[in-house]
Amino acid sequence: MRPRLPKSMRLAMWAGIREGLTVREAGVRAGVSEAHAMKWFREAGGVCPAMPSLVDVAYHRLSFAEREDIAIWRAQRVGVREIARRLGRPPGTVSKELARNSGRREYRASTANVKAEDRATRSRPGKLATNLVLRREVQDKLGQHLSPEQIAGRLRVDFPNDPEMWVSHETIYQSLYVQGRGGLRRELTQQLRTGRVRRRPQGRPDERRGRIPGMVNISERPAEVADRAVPGHWEGDLIMGSAASNTAIGTLVERATGFVILLHLPHGHGALAVQEAMCAAMAELPATLRRTLTWDQGTEMRNHLAIADATGLQIYFCDPHSPWQRGSNENTNGLLRQYFPKGTDLSFHGPGILANVADELNNRPRKRHGWATPAEKLTELLSTQPNPGVSLAT
Repeated sequence: MRPRLPKSMRLAMWAGIREGLTVREAGVRAGVSEAHAMKWFREAGGVCPAMPSLVDVAYHRLSFAEREDIAIWRAQRVGVREIARRLGRPPGTVSKELARNSGRREYRASTANVKAEDRATRSRPGKLATNLVLRREVQDKLGQHLSPEQIAGRLRVDFPNDPEMWVSHETIYQSLYVQGRGGLRRELTQQLRTGRVRRRPQGRPDERRGRIPGMVNISERPAEVADRAVPGHWEGDLIMGSAASNTAIGTLVERATGFVILLHLPHGHGALAVQEAMCAAMAELPATLRRTLTWDQGTEMRNHLAIADATGLQIYFCDPHSPWQRGSNENTNGLLRQYFPKGTDLSFHGPGILANVADELNNRPRKRHGWATPAEKLTELLSTQPNPGVSLAT
């Protein structure tokens, strides 16, 4: 039978995935087919398994390249001591390698490498595969829609003096998702809140964090922004249309008043399109209304340095997965869904429609302003500022 591929190739594939490559791209770089890469990906439940690094394998044991040399020299009838001398290894190492990993007729590097890696990574059965009582408890609690972390914590409460009935939440996840771990039935994943058939690893390549050069965190934003006493501090985001249309509308909300500006993005919502729309909108405002902008870590703001230079805004970025740090904007986006429902094609709405919607929101009385409108409140605040420039009441 054809020998299995060495684990070094699997390590190389997972290294590519961690760098942000797709499964297919990582497989090609590692030298395996897309089908083989997908097989490894499914076996691991979509999460890189714990494996020794390539450096560790090469340092402690014979490498695949060394085994190839041994196979060639052995076929040339070179003696064990001469092979050891050429490799710079003790003769006993080469002798044991040939004794352990030779096939019926000859020594083959690929077969020897697989056998050696199998011995080095022997795994014992998982705790949930051998402890039937524990497995039954975990299955019952999954049936009650408890999360693995809740199950692990509750087991320590229910069985405080029986460590055999303790299990970590990671063990439960692996028993559910990783092929070969045994224990829990795969269909029990339906009881989890996400219902996913594969795990979603932390730090996914498609996440937005860490992909914007030169961004300044919200923790460095001036304290005056928080009290909403001074106008000119904005929060922004995109509201997305249907996945098929890949459309979006930019939203800007002034924190002190709730005044809304909508950005028309007819040519997509990439960094350049957002930059052009933002600069055009801000050019119509006086300098006193262009102080700061707070955005999430979306890649549409990759050109934030150019936006800051053109508009005079100081731009700050929220922490990942922290929408409450843009509370005014999140609330406004919820109101906008009355006009732009989720799952629809937002390209249908031209600049005139967006202006009408923004005007309607800006002239809607707000309880926090004593039933004054955002437009009236903004004009009032501007009148107290030096050189207000314009009135935005309509």
